[in-house]
Amino acid sequence: MTIDPSIVSAFTPTGKLRASINLGNPILAQKDPETGEPFGVSIDLAHAFAKRLGVDLELVVFDTAGKSVEAVSEEHADFGFFAIDPLRGEKIEFTAPYVLIEGFYLVRDDAPINSNEEVDQPHNRVAVGKGSAYDLYLTRELKAAQIVRAPSSQAVVSTFLEQNLEVAAGVKQQLEADAQRTPGLRLLNERFMVIRQAMGTPKRRGKAAATALRKFVEEMKASGFVAQSLNKHGIAGASVAPAAEHD
Repeated sequence: MTIDPSIVSAFTPTGKLRASINLGNPILAQKDPETGEPFGVSIDLAHAFAKRLGVDLELVVFDTAGKSVEAVSEEHADFGFFAIDPLRGEKIEFTAPYVLIEGFYLVRDDAPINSNEEVDQPHNRVAVGKGSAYDLYLTRELKAAQIVRAPSSQAVVSTFLEQNLEVAAGVKQQLEADAQRTPGLRLLNERFMVIRQAMGTPKRRGKAAATALRKFVEEMKASGFVAQSLNKHGIAGASVAPAAEHD
């Protein structure tokens, strides 16, 4: 596939393609404990997109979704990997999702909460990762419960425990891993949201650039690239998003 030089220029104003990488979501990206290098499906997609454009790639790595979003919104990076959200969409043009991730609630074994409907009560405090997709979603959806923002998604359960909160909210896989390390915790038995993970680029880069990114994502899903990447990295709890209805 030949890429129009104007699209390449739109994505590389500094001469390199800068990918904003969020290490706060272990389904998408993690850091190798030995080398310190990031790896995961978002890194695989970033390299594939750079290859498609025929340019060098620079990974701009952050520890939270909020920082990663801000980097693209303020054009300190040329594209990134985010959950689709209306607030983020004010400055970022999203593709259709490439991966679907489930958001769940976690409580203590002896908590009186047994269903999602019981969470939104005035006496409940819900720990979330600041600026994460579920923070943005629950900020809109929860009317009575109080939201307590942990500094990152990885710190949600520790914040929940340290402050003796009633509920923790986050990506199912992250919560399950934390619950395995800490006895006496359980996940509620149904998701409260599906997190639609997409790629995105600043709206100021123009419609042609956004369209090229959307087509790239659809090709990566259809070719099996996304599924193969998830499998390669041993990722459970996420599924490849279906093809977009409109290109």
